[in-house]
Amino acid sequence: MSGAGSRFGVPVVGAATALVALGLDRLTKYVMVELVMRPEGITETPFFTAKVIQVLPIFDLRLAWNQGISFSMFNSGAAWTVNSLIVVQVAITLGLAWYMTRLSGRWMQVAAGLIVGGALGNIIDRATVGAVADFLDFHVGEWHFPTFNLADTCISIGVFLWLLDAIGVPSHFRRAAPQKD
Repeated sequence: MSGAGSRFGVPVVGAATALVALGLDRLTKYVMVELVMRPEGITETPFFTAKVIQVLPIFDLRLAWNQGISFSMFNSGAAWTVNSLIVVQVAITLGLAWYMTRLSGRWMQVAAGLIVGGALGNIIDRATVGAVADFLDFHVGEWHFPTFNLADTCISIGVFLWLLDAIGVPSHFRRAAPQKD
């Protein structure tokens, strides 16, 4: 047994990583949506705001509501689309959480935990307000990378760690090979 889980197959490292990712995502979205971007007198969510906070010449805080998935695909806002996306996201996240119980390597559990925690953060947004709050806006001149949030960042880092493991670089990301007698 690896030190990454317990005798019950609970992926302790992955679960802890998922909880931290989810907690930080919920906190950053609360601060941005409720404390920074919400216009005075507006109570409904999602809402529109023209507020933009320039942090760096290439980075702004700008609230955007994504009713679709990555890069605003399937962003029709139709109830059936939102509900379908929730069902698909929940199924994938549950599958990944189950798969996390099979991972023995700490780094792979961290990767899976980042993906699960980020996915749960976006599922909560979609289920509660019908759209995901995005607010990190990188740009060069008039060209803008699609606006994203901390959950998206966690998912991307988790996928990157998985890719590192898949190509075998660096070696500490790989699961230990079984020992031969």
